[in-house]
Amino acid sequence: MLPTYGLRRVNSGRPWLQNFRRSSIFSSAIPAIQDAEESQFDKPKPKTQSYFPKRGQTLELVCESLAFKGKGLCKVADTGFVVLCDRALPGERFLGRVTRKKGNYAEVSKVETLSPHWDIVDAPCEYASTCGGCKTQNLLYEAQVRAKEQQVRELVIHVGKFSEKDPEFSSIMKSIVPCDIQFHYRNKMEFSFATKKWLPKELLHEKEDGASAYALGLHAPGFFDKVLNVNKCFLQSEPANAVLAAIQECWRDPQLGLSPYDVHSHDGFLKHLVLRTGRDVKTGLPELMVNFVTSSYKPELLKPLVQKISTIPEVVSIVNNINTSVGSTSVGEQEYILHGKSTITEILRGLAFQISANSFFQTNTWQAEVLYKLIEDCADLRGDGSEIVLDLFCGTGTIGLTLSRRVRHVYGYEVVPQAVSDARRNAKLNGICNATFVEGDLNKIGENFGKDFPKPDVVISDPNRPGMHMKLIKFLLKLKAPRIVYVSCNPATCARDLDYLCHGVVEQNIQGCYKLKSLQPVDMFPHTPHIECVCLLELC
Repeated sequence: MLPTYGLRRVNSGRPWLQNFRRSSIFSSAIPAIQDAEESQFDKPKPKTQSYFPKRGQTLELVCESLAFKGKGLCKVADTGFVVLCDRALPGERFLGRVTRKKGNYAEVSKVETLSPHWDIVDAPCEYASTCGGCKTQNLLYEAQVRAKEQQVRELVIHVGKFSEKDPEFSSIMKSIVPCDIQFHYRNKMEFSFATKKWLPKELLHEKEDGASAYALGLHAPGFFDKVLNVNKCFLQSEPANAVLAAIQECWRDPQLGLSPYDVHSHDGFLKHLVLRTGRDVKTGLPELMVNFVTSSYKPELLKPLVQKISTIPEVVSIVNNINTSVGSTSVGEQEYILHGKSTITEILRGLAFQISANSFFQTNTWQAEVLYKLIEDCADLRGDGSEIVLDLFCGTGTIGLTLSRRVRHVYGYEVVPQAVSDARRNAKLNGICNATFVEGDLNKIGENFGKDFPKPDVVISDPNRPGMHMKLIKFLLKLKAPRIVYVSCNPATCARDLDYLCHGVVEQNIQGCYKLKSLQPVDMFPHTPHIECVCLLELC
């Protein structure tokens, strides 16, 4: 079990953090909080015209910290002007070229590292320096979680407007919960087929033609049409890597007649390979679903691949999703079963969940157990079967269903029809009769919303990255449920919504009526900039 790192340790361990101008820099890439952009940085008056770096200018910089979304935060010497650099890590000294300016800060691309960052470790993955999936593999994991915790703290203070001078702040802001498993934790990976293999600059002279230039892997950062060829991914399970390797061995064979989809000409057959890992309910052993996403239905072309990978013991389902659109989505308009069954299962908090090719499910099952336990603790259910739970943005119903055994009824709302269907099926699978799932867009609620269920004792809200719409926030402030458990995958919009619920919105004459009792960051995805938060609000 990894130790947690408190907020004081972050400051005392790195003296420069004490002098760091705390700002809501982490919100700069989040459209939902554009109203805060003008006050993101302390802006001293420029002494000379050179205060603002010019586009194309090369600067020597030192990364001070990780900003939201994992970009390195640096300051120009003498002026303190803020610049952000992708893949720059704390302590790293480097040359950066200014690529664009945004008024009160600029972005740079790294040209050359002059001295390495602090807490450096060897990244086990050969693609770590070029793949966009794990940007911080070469940063000590304990340093990763310290940086994430600090990011959440800054957002809560500067966007959420909660004062760190408040005597209760230290007890409200919890230390981040690290993830015990830092590799092979994802139960779903989506790979893309492409006609052009992306190569780093130093290998451009090795360009290949024809089928040898084809790629199956992950999109190179910043390119929609070029894919980094990947033979093994350290995020997915070993059985999934076995499937990936087996397909890589043969799919380029001209005799098979397979072609990758070309995003420019819209020709080609293979679009995506989606691998999902679950567990057999009886044995607990891994079981795998393989989903080929293609531009048309030609099962005879896929037959050699199906025959090859179906010999892997863990593969229990092979499906084919047909997507005829020119977009890059992996969700098909039609689905065909090529081998085995149509779903796999996963176990979470003692319940079994059936997962179809396009179902949403927590990507890190191991850490989801930790996350859902925190949610249950925050809900503080009496356990006598008397309470009502309103589960907003319920997805496939996983949170509500895990709470259903201790409450009178769960009412879940979700906009995605397939997710609602999965939630109902999972309730039936587990013999749960006190859960109702309704399809509805929570961003477009009307005056009648709330009349179809009794007043809840607990509201669970788990919105996607943009956070909650103002209509929903107004509804919650009018509803006045005793407790709200806010689960967030975006701490920037989470901090904004906490501000609205607790402090109100003066411009709209809206009064807040909740008090933030605890905020718990959780690291669900090691080596990535993503952070989950579980917040408890109680009615004032």
